[in-house]
Amino acid sequence: MKLRHLNHCLSALLPFLLLPLAAAAQYAPEPERWNAKFQATYIWQTKPGFGAAYSGVNSLSPLAEKSYSFTSTAYLGLRLARDTELYFNPELVQGVAMSNLTGLGGLSNAELQKTAGSNPTLYRARLFVRQTWNMGGEGGEREAVASDANQLAGWRSKDRVVLTAGNLAVTDIFDSNAYANDPRTQFMNWSFLTHGAYDFAADSRGYSMGAALEYYTGDWAFRFGRFMQPKESNGLALDRSLLKHYGDQYELEKGYSLAGRQGAVKLLYFRNRAIMGGFSDAIANAAGGVPDIATVRKLRVKQGWGVNLEQSLGDNVGMFARLGRSDGESETYAFAEIDNSLSMGVNVKGSGWGRAQDTLGLAYARNGLSASHQAFLAAGGSGFFIGDGRLNYRPETILEGYYSLALDFLKNSAISFGMQYIRNPAYNADRGPVKVMSVRLHTEF
Repeated sequence: MKLRHLNHCLSALLPFLLLPLAAAAQYAPEPERWNAKFQATYIWQTKPGFGAAYSGVNSLSPLAEKSYSFTSTAYLGLRLARDTELYFNPELVQGVAMSNLTGLGGLSNAELQKTAGSNPTLYRARLFVRQTWNMGGEGGEREAVASDANQLAGWRSKDRVVLTAGNLAVTDIFDSNAYANDPRTQFMNWSFLTHGAYDFAADSRGYSMGAALEYYTGDWAFRFGRFMQPKESNGLALDRSLLKHYGDQYELEKGYSLAGRQGAVKLLYFRNRAIMGGFSDAIANAAGGVPDIATVRKLRVKQGWGVNLEQSLGDNVGMFARLGRSDGESETYAFAEIDNSLSMGVNVKGSGWGRAQDTLGLAYARNGLSASHQAFLAAGGSGFFIGDGRLNYRPETILEGYYSLALDFLKNSAISFGMQYIRNPAYNADRGPVKVMSVRLHTEF
Protein backbone atom coordinates (compact mmCIF):
# COMPACT_ATOMS: atom_id res chain seq x y z
CA MET A 1 0.00 0.00 0.00
CA LYS A 2 2.84 2.39 0.86
CA LEU A 3 4.68 1.59 -2.40
CA ARG A 4 1.47 2.14 -4.40
CA HIS A 5 0.98 5.49 -2.64
CA LEU A 6 4.60 6.50 -3.41
CA ASN A 7 4.19 5.62 -7.10
CA HIS A 8 0.99 7.66 -7.23
CA CYS A 9 2.75 10.69 -5.72
CA LEU A 10 5.70 10.40 -8.13
CA SER A 11 3.32 10.14 -11.09
CA ALA A 12 1.58 13.30 -10.00
CA LEU A 13 4.85 15.16 -9.45
CA LEU A 14 6.58 13.96 -12.63
CA PRO A 15 5.19 16.65 -14.98
CA PHE A 16 6.31 19.35 -12.55
CA LEU A 17 9.77 17.78 -12.21
CA LEU A 18 10.19 17.59 -16.00
CA LEU A 19 8.75 21.04 -16.73
CA PRO A 20 12.00 22.96 -16.06
CA LEU A 21 13.92 20.50 -18.22
CA ALA A 22 11.43 20.87 -21.06
CA ALA A 23 11.54 24.64 -20.76
CA ALA A 24 15.34 24.57 -20.76
CA ALA A 25 15.35 22.41 -23.88
CA GLN A 26 13.04 24.85 -25.60
CA TYR A 27 15.08 27.82 -24.40
CA ALA A 28 18.39 26.35 -25.58
CA PRO A 29 17.88 24.76 -29.00
CA GLU A 30 20.22 22.12 -30.30
CA PRO A 31 23.36 23.91 -31.53
CA GLU A 32 23.63 23.97 -35.32
CA ARG A 33 26.79 22.23 -36.52
CA TRP A 34 26.94 24.04 -39.85
CA ASN A 35 24.82 26.10 -42.18
CA ALA A 36 24.90 27.57 -45.68
CA LYS A 37 23.04 30.74 -46.67
CA PHE A 38 23.08 32.64 -49.95
CA GLN A 39 22.09 36.06 -51.28
CA ALA A 40 22.02 37.78 -54.66
CA THR A 41 21.30 41.46 -55.28
CA TYR A 42 21.02 43.41 -58.53
CA ILE A 43 20.65 47.22 -58.42
CA TRP A 44 19.97 49.31 -61.52
CA GLN A 45 20.07 53.09 -61.30
CA THR A 46 19.59 55.98 -63.70
CA LYS A 47 19.64 59.75 -63.51
CA PRO A 48 18.52 62.36 -66.04
CA GLY A 49 20.74 65.28 -66.97
CA PHE A 50 20.99 68.21 -64.56
CA GLY A 51 22.27 71.77 -64.57
CA ALA A 52 25.95 72.45 -63.87
CA ALA A 53 27.78 75.78 -64.24
CA TYR A 54 31.09 73.89 -64.57
CA SER A 55 32.61 70.44 -64.05
CA GLY A 56 35.95 69.11 -62.90
CA VAL A 57 37.93 65.88 -63.08
CA ASN A 58 35.91 64.23 -60.30
CA SER A 59 32.50 65.74 -61.01
CA LEU A 60 29.29 63.80 -61.43
CA SER A 61 28.50 64.08 -65.13
CA PRO A 62 25.63 66.49 -65.85
CA LEU A 63 24.54 64.18 -68.69
CA ALA A 64 22.01 61.37 -68.30
CA GLU A 65 23.64 58.15 -67.03
CA LYS A 66 22.85 54.59 -66.03
CA SER A 67 24.63 52.18 -63.71
CA TYR A 68 24.22 48.73 -62.22
CA SER A 69 25.71 46.43 -59.62
CA PHE A 70 25.40 42.70 -59.01
CA THR A 71 26.61 40.86 -55.93
CA SER A 72 26.19 37.23 -54.94
CA THR A 73 27.44 35.89 -51.63
CA ALA A 74 27.64 32.48 -49.98
CA TYR A 75 27.63 32.48 -46.16
CA LEU A 76 29.18 29.22 -44.98
CA GLY A 77 29.39 28.50 -41.25
CA LEU A 78 30.97 25.62 -39.30
CA ARG A 79 31.00 25.01 -35.54
CA LEU A 80 34.55 24.00 -34.58
CA ALA A 81 33.70 23.57 -30.89
CA ARG A 82 30.74 24.40 -28.65
CA ASP A 83 31.54 28.11 -28.54
CA THR A 84 33.88 28.41 -31.53
CA GLU A 85 32.58 29.15 -35.04
CA LEU A 86 34.27 29.54 -38.43
CA TYR A 87 32.74 31.52 -41.30
CA PHE A 88 33.72 31.80 -44.97
CA ASN A 89 32.05 34.11 -47.51
CA PRO A 90 33.05 33.84 -51.17
CA GLU A 91 31.53 36.73 -53.12
CA LEU A 92 30.96 37.41 -56.81
CA VAL A 93 30.64 41.03 -57.94
CA GLN A 94 30.10 42.94 -61.14
CA GLY A 95 29.06 46.50 -61.88
CA VAL A 96 29.45 49.80 -63.69
CA ALA A 97 29.15 53.08 -61.78
CA MET A 98 27.93 56.46 -62.90
CA SER A 99 30.81 58.89 -63.56
CA ASN A 100 33.38 56.29 -62.45
CA LEU A 101 32.03 56.47 -58.90
CA THR A 102 32.80 60.16 -58.43
CA GLY A 103 30.90 63.38 -57.92
CA LEU A 104 29.00 62.84 -54.66
CA GLY A 105 29.74 62.83 -50.95
CA GLY A 106 26.95 60.32 -50.40
CA LEU A 107 27.24 58.03 -53.42
CA SER A 108 23.95 56.58 -54.61
CA ASN A 109 24.66 52.81 -54.46
CA ALA A 110 26.62 51.34 -51.55
CA GLU A 111 26.97 48.01 -53.38
CA LEU A 112 29.18 49.69 -56.00
CA GLN A 113 31.86 50.00 -53.33
CA LYS A 114 32.54 46.31 -53.91
CA THR A 115 32.58 46.21 -57.72
CA ALA A 116 35.50 46.76 -60.04
CA GLY A 117 34.05 46.66 -63.54
CA SER A 118 31.79 44.86 -65.96
CA ASN A 119 33.69 41.57 -65.73
CA PRO A 120 32.50 39.24 -62.94
CA THR A 121 35.05 39.01 -60.12
CA LEU A 122 35.12 36.26 -57.49
CA TYR A 123 36.99 36.89 -54.25
CA ARG A 124 37.03 36.07 -50.56
CA ALA A 125 34.89 38.63 -48.75
CA ARG A 126 35.15 37.13 -45.26
CA LEU A 127 37.05 34.37 -43.48
CA PHE A 128 36.89 34.75 -39.71
CA VAL A 129 36.59 32.93 -36.39
CA ARG A 130 34.14 33.87 -33.65
CA GLN A 131 34.90 32.70 -30.10
CA THR A 132 32.29 33.21 -27.37
CA TRP A 133 32.85 32.94 -23.62
CA ASN A 134 29.48 32.65 -21.87
CA MET A 135 29.85 34.34 -18.49
CA GLY A 136 26.49 33.53 -16.88
CA GLY A 137 27.26 29.90 -16.09
CA GLU A 138 24.75 27.08 -16.50
CA GLY A 139 22.19 28.90 -14.35
CA GLY A 140 22.60 32.30 -16.03
CA GLU A 141 20.08 33.97 -18.30
CA ARG A 142 20.36 32.74 -21.86
CA GLU A 143 18.86 33.67 -25.21
CA ALA A 144 18.21 31.65 -28.34
CA VAL A 145 20.19 32.39 -31.50
CA ALA A 146 18.46 31.82 -34.84
CA SER A 147 20.13 30.34 -37.89
CA ASP A 148 21.13 33.17 -40.22
CA ALA A 149 23.87 34.43 -42.48
CA ASN A 150 27.15 34.18 -40.52
CA GLN A 151 25.22 32.95 -37.47
CA LEU A 152 24.79 29.37 -36.33
CA ALA A 153 21.64 28.49 -34.39
CA GLY A 154 22.04 27.68 -30.72
CA TRP A 155 22.10 29.67 -27.53
CA ARG A 156 24.28 32.20 -25.75
CA SER A 157 24.44 33.87 -22.39
CA LYS A 158 23.26 37.46 -22.11
CA ASP A 159 26.51 38.08 -20.20
CA ARG A 160 29.32 37.10 -22.55
CA VAL A 161 32.62 38.03 -24.16
CA VAL A 162 33.01 37.60 -27.93
CA LEU A 163 36.24 37.68 -29.94
CA THR A 164 35.96 37.96 -33.72
CA ALA A 165 39.20 37.75 -35.73
CA GLY A 166 40.09 37.44 -39.40
CA ASN A 167 38.87 38.89 -42.67
CA LEU A 168 35.55 40.76 -42.37
CA ALA A 169 33.95 44.21 -42.58
CA VAL A 170 34.32 46.62 -39.66
CA THR A 171 30.62 47.46 -40.05
CA ASP A 172 29.73 43.81 -39.44
CA ILE A 173 30.35 44.61 -35.77
CA PHE A 174 30.40 48.39 -35.31
CA ASP A 175 27.60 50.92 -35.87
CA SER A 176 24.95 48.34 -36.71
CA ASN A 177 21.37 49.57 -36.96
CA ALA A 178 18.19 47.56 -37.46
CA TYR A 179 16.73 50.08 -39.92
CA ALA A 180 19.70 51.46 -41.89
CA ASN A 181 22.64 49.14 -42.33
CA ASP A 182 22.26 47.06 -45.50
CA PRO A 183 21.93 48.46 -49.06
CA ARG A 184 20.77 45.03 -50.25
CA THR A 185 17.47 45.31 -48.39
CA GLN A 186 17.27 48.84 -46.94
CA PHE A 187 18.46 52.30 -48.03
CA MET A 188 20.97 52.29 -50.89
CA ASN A 189 22.89 55.56 -50.46
CA TRP A 190 26.29 55.39 -48.75
CA SER A 191 25.07 58.02 -46.26
CA PHE A 192 22.77 55.43 -44.65
CA LEU A 193 25.12 52.45 -44.58
CA THR A 194 26.87 53.89 -41.51
CA HIS A 195 27.93 57.35 -40.30
CA GLY A 196 28.94 59.23 -43.44
CA ALA A 197 31.89 60.67 -41.51
CA TYR A 198 33.02 57.23 -40.24
CA ASP A 199 36.18 56.63 -42.29
CA PHE A 200 36.41 53.02 -41.14
CA ALA A 201 39.38 50.86 -42.15
CA ALA A 202 38.60 48.91 -45.32
CA ASP A 203 39.91 47.95 -48.71
CA SER A 204 38.18 49.29 -51.81
CA ARG A 205 35.53 46.53 -51.48
CA GLY A 206 34.68 47.46 -47.90
CA TYR A 207 36.50 44.61 -46.10
CA SER A 208 39.55 44.46 -43.87
CA MET A 209 41.52 42.14 -41.58
CA GLY A 210 41.76 42.49 -37.84
CA ALA A 211 40.01 41.63 -34.60
CA ALA A 212 37.24 42.92 -32.36
CA LEU A 213 36.50 42.14 -28.72
CA GLU A 214 32.96 42.61 -27.38
CA TYR A 215 31.63 42.47 -23.81
CA TYR A 216 27.89 42.11 -23.18
CA THR A 217 26.27 42.46 -19.78
CA GLY A 218 22.57 43.07 -19.30
CA ASP A 219 21.49 45.95 -21.55
CA TRP A 220 25.07 47.17 -22.03
CA ALA A 221 27.73 46.27 -24.58
CA PHE A 222 31.28 47.50 -25.12
CA ARG A 223 33.33 46.87 -28.25
CA PHE A 224 36.92 47.51 -29.31
CA GLY A 225 38.47 46.61 -32.65
CA ARG A 226 41.68 47.15 -34.59
CA PHE A 227 41.74 46.61 -38.35
CA MET A 228 44.14 47.03 -41.27
CA GLN A 229 44.12 50.15 -43.40
CA PRO A 230 44.65 50.01 -47.18
CA LYS A 231 48.22 50.69 -48.31
CA GLU A 232 46.96 53.66 -50.32
CA SER A 233 43.86 55.81 -50.05
CA ASN A 234 40.84 53.69 -51.04
CA GLY A 235 43.13 50.98 -52.42
CA LEU A 236 42.51 47.25 -52.59
CA ALA A 237 45.76 46.00 -51.02
CA LEU A 238 45.84 46.08 -47.21
CA ASP A 239 48.73 47.37 -45.12
CA ARG A 240 49.71 44.48 -42.85
CA SER A 241 51.80 46.68 -40.52
CA LEU A 242 49.04 46.51 -37.93
CA LEU A 243 51.24 47.97 -35.17
CA LYS A 244 52.13 51.04 -37.25
CA HIS A 245 49.10 51.75 -39.45
CA TYR A 246 45.60 50.81 -38.33
CA GLY A 247 42.04 51.82 -37.66
CA ASP A 248 40.83 51.59 -34.06
CA GLN A 249 37.21 51.90 -32.96
CA TYR A 250 35.49 51.89 -29.59
CA GLU A 251 31.74 51.57 -29.15
CA LEU A 252 29.46 51.70 -26.12
CA GLU A 253 25.87 50.48 -26.53
CA LYS A 254 22.90 50.78 -24.18
CA GLY A 255 19.62 48.98 -24.87
CA TYR A 256 16.46 50.39 -23.33
CA SER A 257 12.67 50.29 -23.43
CA LEU A 258 10.61 53.43 -24.17
CA ALA A 259 6.85 53.18 -23.69
CA GLY A 260 7.21 49.43 -23.95
CA ARG A 261 9.13 49.64 -27.25
CA GLN A 262 12.72 48.48 -27.61
CA GLY A 263 15.50 50.86 -28.59
CA ALA A 264 19.27 51.23 -28.43
CA VAL A 265 21.81 54.04 -28.48
CA LYS A 266 25.45 53.57 -29.51
CA LEU A 267 28.39 55.91 -28.97
CA LEU A 268 31.32 55.44 -31.35
CA TYR A 269 34.88 56.80 -31.36
CA PHE A 270 37.37 55.96 -34.10
CA ARG A 271 41.06 56.72 -34.59
CA ASN A 272 42.96 56.01 -37.81
CA ARG A 273 46.73 56.03 -38.17
CA ALA A 274 48.05 55.93 -41.73
CA ILE A 275 50.10 57.69 -44.40
CA MET A 276 47.65 60.40 -45.41
CA GLY A 277 47.66 63.83 -46.99
CA GLY A 278 46.45 66.91 -45.10
CA PHE A 279 44.31 69.62 -46.70
CA SER A 280 46.02 72.61 -45.07
CA ASP A 281 49.47 71.25 -45.92
CA ALA A 282 48.44 70.72 -49.56
CA ILE A 283 47.17 74.31 -49.82
CA ALA A 284 50.37 75.71 -48.27
CA ASN A 285 52.58 73.55 -50.49
CA ALA A 286 50.76 74.72 -53.63
CA ALA A 287 51.71 78.36 -52.88
CA GLY A 288 48.68 79.74 -54.69
CA GLY A 289 48.49 77.00 -57.32
CA VAL A 290 46.23 73.97 -57.48
CA PRO A 291 46.80 71.87 -54.31
CA ASP A 292 47.69 68.20 -54.69
CA ILE A 293 47.01 65.96 -51.68
CA ALA A 294 49.51 63.34 -52.89
CA THR A 295 52.48 65.69 -52.41
CA VAL A 296 52.05 66.04 -48.65
CA ARG A 297 51.36 62.51 -47.48
CA LYS A 298 52.95 61.51 -44.20
CA LEU A 299 52.04 59.63 -41.03
CA ARG A 300 48.91 61.25 -39.62
CA VAL A 301 46.11 60.48 -37.17
CA LYS A 302 42.46 60.98 -38.12
CA GLN A 303 39.77 60.66 -35.48
CA GLY A 304 36.05 61.12 -35.11
CA TRP A 305 32.89 60.17 -33.25
CA GLY A 306 29.30 59.16 -33.87
CA VAL A 307 25.97 58.70 -32.09
CA ASN A 308 23.61 56.02 -33.43
CA LEU A 309 19.96 55.62 -32.34
CA GLU A 310 17.41 52.98 -33.29
CA GLN A 311 13.89 52.91 -31.89
CA SER A 312 10.85 50.73 -32.44
CA LEU A 313 7.72 52.88 -32.74
CA GLY A 314 5.24 50.04 -33.07
CA ASP A 315 4.87 46.48 -34.26
CA ASN A 316 5.50 47.58 -37.85
CA VAL A 317 7.36 50.89 -37.57
CA GLY A 318 10.94 51.73 -36.61
CA MET A 319 13.16 54.80 -36.88
CA PHE A 320 16.87 55.54 -36.86
CA ALA A 321 19.10 58.60 -36.44
CA ARG A 322 22.85 59.08 -36.70
CA LEU A 323 25.08 62.07 -35.98
CA GLY A 324 28.81 61.87 -36.69
CA ARG A 325 31.94 63.95 -37.27
CA SER A 326 35.60 63.45 -38.10
CA ASP A 327 38.35 66.02 -37.58
CA GLY A 328 38.28 66.70 -41.34
CA GLU A 329 41.98 67.56 -41.56
CA SER A 330 43.12 64.53 -43.58
CA GLU A 331 42.03 63.04 -46.88
CA THR A 332 39.30 60.44 -47.14
CA TYR A 333 41.16 57.17 -46.72
CA ALA A 334 38.69 54.29 -46.91
CA PHE A 335 35.07 55.45 -47.06
CA ALA A 336 33.01 58.42 -48.25
CA GLU A 337 34.22 62.00 -48.71
CA ILE A 338 32.17 63.31 -45.79
CA ASP A 339 33.52 65.09 -42.67
CA ASN A 340 30.29 65.60 -40.73
CA SER A 341 26.98 63.84 -41.18
CA LEU A 342 23.43 63.75 -39.94
CA SER A 343 20.96 61.10 -41.09
CA MET A 344 17.53 59.96 -39.96
CA GLY A 345 14.70 57.90 -41.32
CA VAL A 346 11.80 55.51 -40.80
CA ASN A 347 10.88 52.04 -42.04
CA VAL A 348 7.26 50.86 -42.13
CA LYS A 349 6.22 47.25 -42.70
CA GLY A 350 3.18 46.70 -44.92
CA SER A 351 0.89 44.96 -42.42
CA GLY A 352 -1.36 48.00 -42.32
CA TRP A 353 -2.29 47.57 -45.98
CA GLY A 354 -2.30 43.77 -46.09
CA ARG A 355 1.31 43.33 -47.28
CA ALA A 356 3.16 42.19 -44.16
CA GLN A 357 6.40 41.35 -46.02
CA ASP A 358 6.61 44.69 -47.83
CA THR A 359 8.63 47.65 -46.51
CA LEU A 360 8.35 51.39 -47.10
CA GLY A 361 11.40 53.46 -46.21
CA LEU A 362 12.05 57.21 -46.13
CA ALA A 363 15.31 58.84 -45.00
CA TYR A 364 17.16 62.16 -45.00
CA ALA A 365 20.90 62.89 -44.83
CA ARG A 366 22.89 66.11 -44.51
CA ASN A 367 26.60 65.80 -45.29
CA GLY A 368 29.23 68.48 -44.73
CA LEU A 369 32.95 69.26 -45.05
CA SER A 370 35.51 70.81 -42.69
CA ALA A 371 36.78 74.35 -43.38
CA SER A 372 40.16 73.10 -44.63
CA HIS A 373 38.50 70.53 -46.90
CA GLN A 374 36.30 73.27 -48.36
CA ALA A 375 39.32 75.52 -48.97
CA PHE A 376 41.19 72.66 -50.66
CA LEU A 377 38.35 72.01 -53.13
CA ALA A 378 37.71 75.73 -53.72
CA ALA A 379 41.36 76.10 -54.74
CA GLY A 380 40.87 73.46 -57.42
CA GLY A 381 42.05 70.41 -55.49
CA SER A 382 40.53 66.95 -56.01
CA GLY A 383 39.85 64.26 -53.45
CA PHE A 384 39.39 60.59 -54.22
CA PHE A 385 35.66 60.99 -54.98
CA ILE A 386 34.99 64.71 -55.52
CA GLY A 387 36.59 67.74 -57.19
CA ASP A 388 34.71 70.17 -59.44
CA GLY A 389 37.67 72.48 -60.04
CA ARG A 390 36.15 75.13 -57.78
CA LEU A 391 33.45 75.24 -55.12
CA ASN A 392 30.43 77.26 -54.08
CA TYR A 393 30.03 75.43 -50.78
CA ARG A 394 26.71 74.22 -49.42
CA PRO A 395 26.01 71.08 -47.38
CA GLU A 396 24.97 68.14 -49.52
CA THR A 397 21.46 66.93 -48.70
CA ILE A 398 19.90 63.62 -49.72
CA LEU A 399 16.31 62.47 -49.53
CA GLU A 400 15.81 58.76 -50.28
CA GLY A 401 12.64 56.71 -50.42
CA TYR A 402 12.04 53.11 -51.43
CA TYR A 403 9.28 50.55 -51.50
CA SER A 404 10.27 46.90 -51.22
CA LEU A 405 7.62 44.61 -52.70
CA ALA A 406 7.84 40.99 -51.57
CA LEU A 407 7.57 38.49 -54.42
CA ASP A 408 4.83 36.09 -53.37
CA PHE A 409 5.94 33.46 -55.88
CA LEU A 410 9.57 33.41 -54.63
CA LYS A 411 10.32 33.05 -50.92
CA ASN A 412 12.62 35.63 -49.28
CA SER A 413 12.76 37.69 -52.46
CA ALA A 414 11.70 41.25 -53.25
CA ILE A 415 11.79 43.93 -55.90
CA SER A 416 12.35 47.50 -54.69
CA PHE A 417 11.67 50.80 -56.38
CA GLY A 418 13.58 53.81 -55.09
CA MET A 419 14.19 57.51 -55.61
CA GLN A 420 17.01 59.77 -54.37
CA TYR A 421 16.88 63.57 -54.56
CA ILE A 422 20.32 65.09 -54.01
CA ARG A 423 20.86 68.82 -53.60
CA ASN A 424 24.32 70.41 -53.88
CA PRO A 425 26.11 67.29 -55.20
CA ALA A 426 29.69 67.21 -53.87
CA TYR A 427 28.77 70.23 -51.69
CA ASN A 428 28.52 72.55 -54.70
CA ALA A 429 25.54 74.90 -55.06
CA ASP A 430 26.58 75.58 -58.68
CA ARG A 431 25.57 72.04 -59.69
CA GLY A 432 22.40 69.96 -59.44
CA PRO A 433 20.01 69.00 -58.06
CA VAL A 434 20.37 65.33 -59.02
CA LYS A 435 17.58 62.76 -59.21
CA VAL A 436 18.47 59.07 -59.09
CA MET A 437 15.89 56.35 -59.77
CA SER A 438 16.57 52.78 -58.60
CA VAL A 439 15.27 49.26 -59.15
CA ARG A 440 16.60 46.50 -56.92
CA LEU A 441 16.10 42.74 -57.06
CA HIS A 442 17.12 40.75 -53.98
CA THR A 443 16.82 37.11 -53.01
CA GLU A 444 18.22 35.02 -50.17
CA PHE A 445 17.93 31.42 -49.11
